[in-house]
Amino acid sequence: MRRFLTMAVATVVGLVLLLSYRSGQPRLTAISTTGAGAGAGTNAGTGTNAGTGSGAGASPGPTPAASTSGSRTVDGPAIDTPFGAVQVRISVSGKKLVNVQTLQLPFDRSYSQQISAYVGPILIQEAVAAQSPTINAISGATYTSDGFAQSLQGAMQQAGLA
Repeated sequence: MRRFLTMAVATVVGLVLLLSYRSGQPRLTAISTTGAGAGAGTNAGTGTNAGTGSGAGASPGPTPAASTSGSRTVDGPAIDTPFGAVQVRISVSGKKLVNVQTLQLPFDRSYSQQISAYVGPILIQEAVAAQSPTINAISGATYTSDGFAQSLQGAMQQAGLA
């Protein structure tokens, strides 16, 4: 009888704790993560964006920049993920993708900052090597990888590459 009472109390306490647990939806905060020289307020004060260089700030959607002698830059759409927005800017020369920059990556939490700092350069390298938005997702950063690929595809379509 004593064992039964102990098990019943433990079960009730466990259920109360389980039902009172609040799991909140991750906050979607679009933070501009352009590199140094982009102004105050970028990337929670660190001034970098996973080593992708400097930029002029995030744009609201896909917009091609002025072209000079066959090379141009195009911003992809900002893709919302459960951990924040992802947006890329591509540089195109002729019909070749020559560079990719991240304009936005999830940076609202310290763990998101660590992941973004790690996967940003890898995703950029894969995109330039593949010359395509079809790139491998990185384990542990699936949402960021998918958002990167979607933004890259939008930018490449805008530039006439995809």
